[in-house]
Amino acid sequence: MDYTVRIKEIKPVTHDVSYFRVSKPAGYQYIPGQATDLSISKPDWKDEKRPFTFTSLNESPYLEFTIKRYADHHGVTDQLHQLSVGQELIISDPWGAINYQGPGYFIAGGAGITPFMAILRQLHQSGDLDDNKLFFSNKTSKDIIYQEELSNMLSDRVSFVLTREGVGRSKRIDDEFLKEEGVDFSRHFYVCGPDNMILDINALLESKGVRPELLVFEK
Repeated sequence: MDYTVRIKEIKPVTHDVSYFRVSKPAGYQYIPGQATDLSISKPDWKDEKRPFTFTSLNESPYLEFTIKRYADHHGVTDQLHQLSVGQELIISDPWGAINYQGPGYFIAGGAGITPFMAILRQLHQSGDLDDNKLFFSNKTSKDIIYQEELSNMLSDRVSFVLTREGVGRSKRIDDEFLKEEGVDFSRHFYVCGPDNMILDINALLESKGVRPELLVFEK
């Protein structure tokens, strides 16, 4: 089923990421970590549906999407960032396999943090975040989405990994990194990011003996 929603607020999060808060259809419910298919309510764009994750809490009076702009693609994300408050979007029913199944490690790359935001915010609100850690990889510090909020929520339980900058951890999330972090491979692992990153991280975790049922990612 499709729903038409109206943009209520747009605010920058980083140099190329903004959040979009939109009206929430009556009775619309989702599980933190889920996504929806979204398109722009314009004749040339309404059939160009793309998946975006909810970053708001389910109980919020609005729906929030945190979206990175790929201006060079001249596609949906570029068009979204040219919209203004009052314009309309089209969303579908929620879907997705990423949901919280127990304490563990969240491993995100770039905009792959978005399905984890609603989960982490929900756990923080309910007081159940303490037994979780986040490893968040970005190219540079200016690319880190919600850095201040994540630092406030997780304190020393978040590691920001920078692959192209000499400040902080200028490295990758690899075998050496996991050893340094003292990772317990018997816990849950939530993985989201570019496709190649997901494949590499999952292969690494499986090589460490992580059971398939403890790996949570969008298949």
